[in-house]
Amino acid sequence: MRAQFVLSEIGVGLRRNLTMTFAVIVSVALSLALFGGSLLMSDQVSTMKGYWYDKVNVSVFLCNKSDAESDPNCAKGAVTEDQKKDILSDLKKMSTVVQTVTYESQDSAYKHYKEQFGDSPLASSLTPDQMQESYRIKLKDPEKYQVIATAFDGRDGVQSVQDQKGILDNLFGLLNGMNWAARAVMALMLVVALMLIVNTVRVSAFSRRRETGIMRLVGASGFYIQAPFIMEAAVAGLIGGTVACGFLVIARYFLIDHGLALSEKLNLINFIGWEAVLTKLPLILATSLLMPALAAFFALRKYLKV
Repeated sequence: MRAQFVLSEIGVGLRRNLTMTFAVIVSVALSLALFGGSLLMSDQVSTMKGYWYDKVNVSVFLCNKSDAESDPNCAKGAVTEDQKKDILSDLKKMSTVVQTVTYESQDSAYKHYKEQFGDSPLASSLTPDQMQESYRIKLKDPEKYQVIATAFDGRDGVQSVQDQKGILDNLFGLLNGMNWAARAVMALMLVVALMLIVNTVRVSAFSRRRETGIMRLVGASGFYIQAPFIMEAAVAGLIGGTVACGFLVIARYFLIDHGLALSEKLNLINFIGWEAVLTKLPLILATSLLMPALAAFFALRKYLKV
């Protein structure tokens, strides 16, 4: 097979169907950009889970005098010194689950509240004796929260047991939902891209039906006839894949490092690095090359019957 002939046929085919070729490039670029974005979003959620779950605390809040008057869990009164000692002793015995235990007094809780919510109208009316003492527990495994809840929830002197992981689970559930929505849009765009590729190949084959007919008459092999059409689709797809890679690199550069500079503004989020982006680019390029080529191959088998 002469490479020059194949390359010239590819150029002719792309120019003849310039509008449809452009539509293929755009649809492939958008679908693969969403594909890459969904993969990166999954990596980001996994990174955030690893970062934040490692910092999750379980808080055992103790009853104060105000709770004794209004909270059914504290109907027996405010926590006593003996009860606090018993709770701390039991926490230390749970060494297989508990990593560290930190006591927070009412004064410390009041100070932290003022630091975080000092501008709130409620802050001016609060006093230290209205705040709750608590034990902040760092677990060896964040999934073992239920062990602490079962042991201390409803116990005398304990107002409530709260797990920060529940709050994070809601956040990660939202992020995962957004990720699946992006994947659904990506799948739709991928179907559109495949339909455009098939139609583009068929239009190209129809416009050159006399040439392919002559080639069949002179004994050209099926692969020799199909090769220019398959490579046209592959080239268009590869251009779209390259554009998709460019989108991802630019998005990572401007959203996280520069432009919006989210890495500087959102210090509490551990963003994925460049290596996560760069490892996805070969997969996107390979998909952009193989997907159109296979779609063209199966479309031509039926259309050209060679």
